[in-house]
Amino acid sequence: MTDFDTIIANGLVVNADEQQICDIAIRNGIIVAMGTNLGTAARTIDARGKIVVPGGIDSHVHIAQPSGDGIVMADGFASGTLSAVCGGTTTILPFCLQQKGQSLREVLKDYHAKADGNCHADVSFHLIVTDPTPNVLGQELPALVEEGYTSFKVFMTYEGMRLYDDEILATMDCARETGALMMVHCENEDAIRYLIGKHEDQARLEPKYHATTRPQVVEREATHRAISLAEVVDVPVVIVHVSNGPAMLEIRAAKARGRAVVGETCPQYLMLTADDLDMAEWEGAKFVCSPPPRDAESQIACWEGIETGVFDLFSSDHCPFRYDDPHGKLSPDGKRSFRWIPNGIPGVETRLPILFSEGVAKGRIDLQRFVALSSTNHAKLYGLYPRKGVIAVGSDADIVIWDADKSGPILQTGLHHGADYTPYEGLHINGWPVLSMLRGSVVMEDGEPTGATLIGKHLARDRSPLVDVARLLNDSPG
Repeated sequence: MTDFDTIIANGLVVNADEQQICDIAIRNGIIVAMGTNLGTAARTIDARGKIVVPGGIDSHVHIAQPSGDGIVMADGFASGTLSAVCGGTTTILPFCLQQKGQSLREVLKDYHAKADGNCHADVSFHLIVTDPTPNVLGQELPALVEEGYTSFKVFMTYEGMRLYDDEILATMDCARETGALMMVHCENEDAIRYLIGKHEDQARLEPKYHATTRPQVVEREATHRAISLAEVVDVPVVIVHVSNGPAMLEIRAAKARGRAVVGETCPQYLMLTADDLDMAEWEGAKFVCSPPPRDAESQIACWEGIETGVFDLFSSDHCPFRYDDPHGKLSPDGKRSFRWIPNGIPGVETRLPILFSEGVAKGRIDLQRFVALSSTNHAKLYGLYPRKGVIAVGSDADIVIWDADKSGPILQTGLHHGADYTPYEGLHINGWPVLSMLRGSVVMEDGEPTGATLIGKHLARDRSPLVDVARLLNDSPG
């Protein structure tokens, strides 16, 4: 009779705060021992010469989400989570989108129906609030926060989704009262609509003009405004998918003032530029996302934010559409104007290989910072730690083994998402995940899914410790 289900032996085990060569013993999906000479197991995985890290957590993912008339997102839960585990991510946090007139209960019921029984990775839902009625803010959200839906997002852009400042303040106030964590997409919708109108008057409609109608200043201004509104209500705030230096500096300044502000950036802002949207035959539509990729100077600034701790999160903002498809990027409307090209690019599978190759392999960050940015910070911020985000006794056995010596290009033919392209085609990667384990079950090995059953499940979450810290500060005497 064996002592354990699995032992991962001889690997360099890296957490956000330490690293050591040791063995990991797993029983019933939980890490139960760490050390040497642990005993026997039904399977022993030799990780000698490899790096063993907590399973990646991607806290900014869009899948199976309504996307407009005639537009269909390329990933449902099955393909989206399969893509995630093949890229070293074992937990994703997708967005459950409320549309005008819908109750959050109704939306969550529909979203759970899409996810339940269809996930290769674990999932936990953020809520997107687009219709903050008195019932939503006074009844639904407080109840849902108690049930473990402890974060929600608002938009400052997109017709039909954006909230005005007074609505943002009311939603932030609800977050403060319930202990939820607020996320904000920061772009100035009024300025964008004005610029779109000017471009349309001049018949400038190609994909490249998506970038010039959403310049850096509209993101910087909205970032400043979101932080200021959060300060009015005195609530923590997460500024998502930051693309440039001026917006990054707004977050840095707020942190220096002692504000509870979290910054997030994404691979597209490190690897792509607005020039990618300026391609012949409408191919620039592949790179349309918001905020748009910027320039080389912005890439340097985003790396600075990663290296100096201004950015605590590295997420994919995976939002996949097929390119050569009338229900995707080349929809009838999308083929005539940048304004109607579906916003978003795929990236959940390539997020961590890019961060490892461009960050660790090139000496910009060390392995412990890699783990923090890819897993631990997400788990801590969004109420999943220490169940997720750490290799420790008592934690879920969500474990990924990396081979730092494995190299090769990103190719669409080797990916598992539902999109028909990757924006990173041909990018050479040094260091790939070679095994992903979810709660003790191997779900990817040697870059391919193992055929394991759909064992992913939805996770209720605790309140963010960032909210708890803010409450302690606010409740302290004086």
